[in-house]
Parts: sequence; structure tokens; C-alpha cells
Amino acid sequence: MRAAVVHEIGQDKLEVLDDVEAVGFGPGKVKIRVRATGLCHSDVSAMNGVLPQPAPFIPGHEGAGEILEVGDGVQGLAAGDRVLMCWLPACRICPACKRGQTQLCLAGFMNAGTPNFRRPGGDVFGFAGTGTFTEEVVVDAGCAVPIPDDVPFDIAALIGCGVTTGLGAAINTAQVEAGSSVAVIGCGGVGISAIQGAKLRGAAQIVAVDPVESRREAALRFGATEAVAPDGLADAKQRITAGEGFDYVFEVVGKSATARTAYETTRRGGTLCIVGAGAMDDNLQLNMFELFFDEKRILPSMYGGGDVLRSYERAIALWRAGRIDLAGLITHRVPLAGINDALDQMRSGEALRTCIEL
Repeated sequence: MRAAVVHEIGQDKLEVLDDVEAVGFGPGKVKIRVRATGLCHSDVSAMNGVLPQPAPFIPGHEGAGEILEVGDGVQGLAAGDRVLMCWLPACRICPACKRGQTQLCLAGFMNAGTPNFRRPGGDVFGFAGTGTFTEEVVVDAGCAVPIPDDVPFDIAALIGCGVTTGLGAAINTAQVEAGSSVAVIGCGGVGISAIQGAKLRGAAQIVAVDPVESRREAALRFGATEAVAPDGLADAKQRITAGEGFDYVFEVVGKSATARTAYETTRRGGTLCIVGAGAMDDNLQLNMFELFFDEKRILPSMYGGGDVLRSYERAIALWRAGRIDLAGLITHRVPLAGINDALDQMRSGEALRTCIEL
């Protein structure tokens, strides 16, 4: 079967091969025919080594498709079911799950260390235990979440990561209050979803911050009240908040420099929400006095900061009701053979989300 492979960390292009086999099928597993998958910035971060991932590997973790086979012991799923893929399934029995923090369950991360593909040259890993830039994939049954028949595969794929992450950051983690002021730094697919979440929560002002003009224009269509380039953020802070700072600031880039800017743009007593996934050696510097004196809440948001199954259901309900726009997030579509075009579209900032159709 065909799949897009990264041979070694640091490789900036993917090689589409037709000699890949999905392996590992057995008890507790399902085999899925991938129909649509989104390109998320985390895939690129894994390719360049920002996020740890063994190689060679197949990127992709934001996918949807149809179940081909179910292994022994799998309940509630059958061949032919339409599903989206959850790259961080909850085990429901670990301490984090029992506390209701299923997004912090580590069971899913363990899958990343087990190869679920093979080529004639040896084993191949799937990114985050999935690997959706392929025609077929074998995953734990918990990764396969049934979707209603009226939800298209491309929409379901987005809900599998970017939409859930961005919406959840505003709704679950920050719990944006009605009438508040918000700034979102980084307006790709996740940042736009955070903007939609802030709008749903009733924020009065939502400032989108991004260096790419097309993304700023898109942010206005999705609910931002104004959009500025990074060098215009200080002026927006002065005009909108009289220099005090925003009630909520979302950092959706994953860099210490933008996180520091986000901290400085947050008012005293306000909330800084860290959504972007950054590198382990990129350290954010804060001094002990400002931490004490400013009393700003710093809230990291992992996968939307809540139970992902409930978050999926909420996103579908909001989409059906016309309260959020998911189709508009997909600005480009390419076949698997055009995966490197999708990478270029993401790196340039041209795309909000590119859908790879299989």
C-alpha cells in the first residue's frame, strides 16, 4: 500500500512509497482504511525533531476513515463503521483518567514506541501511535471513535485534533468569560478554532495576531473582531485595553518568544493559555517577582484540556447547529502524492488546513 514516509529526523520532504504494510493487527486492534487526513503542525514538528518521535515513521494523526477489520475482544465496533482517529485514547483506569483528566492519560503515548508499519527494509513507526498519511493503518480499538453518517470524513479528521485542541483551549481550559477581551497569537487551524471557541463563549473583543495576511483575513471571517501583524499587537493592547492587557491570551505557536510576548500582553490577574506544542530545550523565562506580583494564570492546554470524546460530540453538535465553521478551515486539498505541496502550504502560512484525500 502507499504511505508517506520520513526516513530520518530532520528530513524536510516526505517520500511516498508503495511498499508499506500495516502490521500489528490482532486482539484489541482495528484496521482502518483512511479516507481523509489533515496536515497538522505537530506532524512537521515531529519531522524536524521538535517533538520526540522514533524514525523511520509515517506522519499524520488527524484522520478519519472506515474500519476494515476488528480484532478479537473489540466491542462496539464493526467492519464498515465510519470513524475518526483519536491519537490520545484514554485507558479509563490510570490515575489521570480516574481524576477526570483523560487528556493527560499516558497510555496512548506508549503506542508511539511500537511500530505499526513495515517495509522490506524493516519496521516503520506511526506518528503518535497512528500515522495517517497512508491508505491503511492498524491502531488500538480505543483510537477508533465512531462518527455519525452525516459527518464527512474531512470534517471528522479536523475534529480528531486541531478543532478539538483549539475549541477546548477556549472552552475547557481558559473558560473564557462573556464580555472579555481575547488575543490569539498564531492563526492557523488551531488558532482559528480557538477564536471560534472564544466567540462561542461570548468574548467582546478577539484580536487575531499572525504575520501572514491571508490568515489575518481568515481570522476575521471566523469571529475575530480585528486582526494585526505581530508588530501591531502592542498598539492593539493600548487601544483596546488602555494598556492594561487582555483578559485572555492564547499562544498557539509553541515558541518561548511568543509565549513571553503573550505573557506581557496578558493583564495582571488575567489568563495566559499555552496551546502550541514546543521543543523540550526551548525555555520560557519568567522571574519570581512577576510571577508573584502579576498573579497571571498560566494554563497549558493539552488536546483541548478535557475529555476528548465529549469534546468530539460537542464539536459535531456545534457544527450541525451552524455555530462553528469547519469546512471553511480546509483551504487546500491534495492527494497523497501531493503531500509535499501540503507541507509547503503549511510552512508558508498559505493554508489554514490542507486535507489529504485518499
